[in-house]
Amino acid sequence: MGKIVISTNMSLDGVIQDPDGQEGFRLGGWFGEFGGKDLEAWTRLETNEAMNAQALLLGRRSDEWFASRWNGRTGEWADRLNSMPKYVVSSTLEEAKWNNATVLSGDVISQTSKLKHESTGDILVYASYQLVRTLLEHDLVDELRLVVFPVVLGAGERLFSETSDKVALRLSGTRSLGDGLAFLTYETVR
Repeated sequence: MGKIVISTNMSLDGVIQDPDGQEGFRLGGWFGEFGGKDLEAWTRLETNEAMNAQALLLGRRSDEWFASRWNGRTGEWADRLNSMPKYVVSSTLEEAKWNNATVLSGDVISQTSKLKHESTGDILVYASYQLVRTLLEHDLVDELRLVVFPVVLGAGERLFSETSDKVALRLSGTRSLGDGLAFLTYETVR
């Protein structure tokens, strides 16, 4: 059975909105502004993670965002992301934008459960925050890998929202990335 892994960047107070500043959010752009020279270590981490993953699981908007930025890139990380299988969860999309992608329509829970059971490796979820919340709510997430940036934004869309119950997690790893980023790994407790 595969493992669903949420891999994301966030501010210290959990904000995930507009990291690159291209969405128009007044506090956007925090990724580059507060990542600085630590982004070299972040890139190594992300490249290694992608090289060891089996597939990507994305929502429709994340598929569009990544396709517009990654389809034309080359290099070890880009080549891996562009070539790996991708699954895009959407009730409206007929064809995914990013290459090598399959659209999963219908019931997101059953489709994701089926994908997880048919897989053998890590299935990474980048961005796709509505999908992340749904997966957490239905106990389909196995691990969270969070890169925390040294800034408190005080406003913006956060990774976690209301849940119908508690989600128990166990800290399984911590490390610094450069001088200012923290990499935290949590496993879900079942």
